[in-house]
Amino acid sequence: MSQMSVAARLIWEALYLKYGYDFRGYSPASLSRRLEFCMSRFGYLSETELLAKLLDDPTFIHQILPHLTITTTELFRSPDSFRRYKESIFPVLKTYPSVNIWIAGCSTGEEIYSLAILLHEEGLLERTTIYATDINPEALKRAQQGIYSSSIIPDFVKNYTAAGGQSQPSDYYSTDYDLVRFKSFLKDNVVFFEHNLVTDEVFVQTHLVLCRNVLIYFEKELQDRALNLFAKSLIQFGFLGLGDKESLSFSSSAPYFTTIDARERVFKRNSLNLSGTTEMAELNPADKELDGGKNQTTHS
Repeated sequence: MSQMSVAARLIWEALYLKYGYDFRGYSPASLSRRLEFCMSRFGYLSETELLAKLLDDPTFIHQILPHLTITTTELFRSPDSFRRYKESIFPVLKTYPSVNIWIAGCSTGEEIYSLAILLHEEGLLERTTIYATDINPEALKRAQQGIYSSSIIPDFVKNYTAAGGQSQPSDYYSTDYDLVRFKSFLKDNVVFFEHNLVTDEVFVQTHLVLCRNVLIYFEKELQDRALNLFAKSLIQFGFLGLGDKESLSFSSSAPYFTTIDARERVFKRNSLNLSGTTEMAELNPADKELDGGKNQTTHS
């Protein structure tokens, strides 16, 4: 934030101190773009004017917050990654009686419905709880509604097929004029709630964490904090999926993960606990296969 003007730094401080939204660990370039967009969107000529509005009008936060977060996403974005989840992670998840998945930074929900569709086709959806979190309450509302423009259909069909979908895409939605509504069974086991990776803590133990295309907007310190949360949340030998431009390289949390697929950014939580000692843990049979047979214990 040292690269910003004083007024810009005060805006981000005000958002945290007055409203509890902490963007201070985001990359300066990303924050500058967001401020420029908001100033144009709301007609402010200077950062000082925008700061005064934030401080003087408590209702303004509800108008500006949706524009301060990134909501660019699509159904089955990076379909090869979803295919990898299906082929390498889902067989392990099937060995558990129940499964917890955390989608961190779920935005407007396209990733939720993409994952739910594949889980359904693999017979996993009914025993899975998906925790879908985001800092943006407006994005969460859209995610919970599951209603999108019908313009998404061509890319949805293409990406769904590339991800290894086994049914007809139209089985999962209904159309209403120029809108697409995803069927309610896909979100029956989804818990939507606000969660801030900057300030909030772990809330559940998980078998899989997906946080794709979120960390690229963070400075290294905040990236480390988020990855540390994921390491705490994941059970031993649980899985982490990141975006295609994200990595564990140079992260302080890297020692807690083993790379499963570097290209698709799939990692597995290893047996090193957060105090740096090795934990005694038992693996599922499928875990042993992914470990190349190195682990000789079995999961009870």
